[in-house]
Amino acid sequence: MSEALSPTFTAFAGDRLLATGPLAEVAIAVKIASGNVADPVLIFDDATGHSLDLDLRGSHRDIVARLPQPPAAAPVAPAEPRGRGRPKLGVVAREVTLLPRHWEWLNARPGGASVALRKLVEDARRAGGDRDRLRAARDAAYHVMSAMAGDRPGFEEASRALFAGDAPRFADLIESWPADIRDHLRRMAARAWVSNAATPAAAG
Repeated sequence: MSEALSPTFTAFAGDRLLATGPLAEVAIAVKIASGNVADPVLIFDDATGHSLDLDLRGSHRDIVARLPQPPAAAPVAPAEPRGRGRPKLGVVAREVTLLPRHWEWLNARPGGASVALRKLVEDARRAGGDRDRLRAARDAAYHVMSAMAGDRPGFEEASRALFAGDAPRFADLIESWPADIRDHLRRMAARAWVSNAATPAAAG
């Protein structure tokens, strides 16, 4: 399993990309550029595609101190009393109610019912996680595309290509858009293409 990447953010001044990186770096870059740009500035959360409204008054230290903080890590749940199962591996025995035919099928699997159930749960979690990542990547790209290029030629067709997972058509439809917007959207959409390749049956 790969480690979670640190959150990144992207700022645009009109059609021009100002900065991409951690929020503190992007906020300071926008502050430095603010006296030299006439176009409206938008800052996006790359994970969601949503824009942020930051207070950029004062010194760099003041700006960083006011930035929204990432959510705190969830507290660790207290350990449950050890009972049946294999506690050294984190396995806990719980009651599962199934029909006789379900038990017969599970018991016939290699390793028996417990191994088969764990494998079924892990497969379902993995498939669901892939679908969730695919959907989140598409939605994030769409939010940025709507804000930055909603009135550009080919927007509706590009949106359909994005949600259909049609990478070549998406790239072709946004080719004529300003270079910084086009290239950023291709990078964002690439997360959906990677997920799509790993999930052939993913729904649009």
